[in-house]
Amino acid sequence: MKKIHWGFLLAFSLVLSPRSAWSQGRHGASLRTYNPSALVAQNYADSLKIYADSLYSAGVTVPATLSDQDLAPLFLPLTFYKSVSHHAFLLDKTLSPLDEQLLGIYLRRPDMVTGTQSQLEASGPALAPITVTEKPSVVVSQPLPQEPEKQPVDVVVLKPNFWKFGGDYYLQFLQNYVSGNWYKGGESSYSMVGSLTIEANYNNKQKVKWDNKLELKLGFQTSKSDSLHKFKTSSDLWRYTGKLGLQASKKWYYTFQLLAYSQFMRGYKTNQPATLSDFLSPLNVNASLGMDYSVDWLNHRLTGTVHLAPLAYNFKYVDRLALSTRYGLKEGRHALHDFGSQFTVDMKWKFSDNILWQTRVYGFTSYKRTEFEWENTFTFQFNKYISTKLFVYPRFDDGTKRDDDHGYWQFNEFVSLGFSYSF
Repeated sequence: MKKIHWGFLLAFSLVLSPRSAWSQGRHGASLRTYNPSALVAQNYADSLKIYADSLYSAGVTVPATLSDQDLAPLFLPLTFYKSVSHHAFLLDKTLSPLDEQLLGIYLRRPDMVTGTQSQLEASGPALAPITVTEKPSVVVSQPLPQEPEKQPVDVVVLKPNFWKFGGDYYLQFLQNYVSGNWYKGGESSYSMVGSLTIEANYNNKQKVKWDNKLELKLGFQTSKSDSLHKFKTSSDLWRYTGKLGLQASKKWYYTFQLLAYSQFMRGYKTNQPATLSDFLSPLNVNASLGMDYSVDWLNHRLTGTVHLAPLAYNFKYVDRLALSTRYGLKEGRHALHDFGSQFTVDMKWKFSDNILWQTRVYGFTSYKRTEFEWENTFTFQFNKYISTKLFVYPRFDDGTKRDDDHGYWQFNEFVSLGFSYSF
């Protein structure tokens, strides 16, 4: 039999109590003639509440659960147990709620008792005395908080890396074939151009910035009409740009800029043996002091720097004395020193994921002569490795000899297709 809550025992006891409506109307009847339908529901509920209030107000400790043996008298014919009367006459003994109910029935309704404990013992094993023991109070103690055991921890201190490296390179080709009987004339030609750009930039996030960029570019072309030169250079440049900046505000830096550039190989004209340029002929070095503005516009698609230097020093060196006058130097002189102002604009504009425009504008003036360059490279990226490039490079230099057709303006342009990669 499953354990039954003590409330069920109280309800059963109230049914037997003389306070109930049944005992008031059928005082002399026996248990065998009891009719449950004669109980009035409201009187039963009121009696149950009155008894429960009196029980708890008296301070009686009610056990939460009883054993099957304790509950046996509730399901057997009403029997007189000797232990109930025995416990009632002991001074140091407190009757349990079940014993009190049985004793009350024995005194008020002896006619409902159908047997005695002696008769039960004669017919079979004796029923053990009904005892209800109070549960000892259990004191739950909360464990005191303990400090966690100290575990050895390996602390790794990483040195911040303020350097950022990057760059790109490409190798591209252009081939043009014209048959000998082509109605418009022309000649076949082949060209190749390769470029490598390396950047190493330092920024300690505490107002100091140092940017370094090295650009290497070399291109060749060949044509059948040139009988003196199997290959001629179409692009030839090495250039270093360094900037050391001290932050003045969020976007502005006090900047010292050093710019140096020359070429690798000799340059010729078609079918002419004279050398027009060579390594360190010329060499240009420009040092300027001014301010840089950091550009970050159009949701990071247009980025770069603008350098404005009111104070600049320009050094031009020509190793071949025969080329001195060609590059604005006096005859027989290797070097030219100029002071003036200078500006540089270096920008990248990413129109889309596969279209990029890189532009560089450089200008220097000594207020006697002026140099101005505008390099434009449009890259159309087909995939990660294949691209087409359009290079447009106008240049102005009034320190050189004036040309009859173009004046002081010079132009360089090419279109190529080939391999490219950024890192």
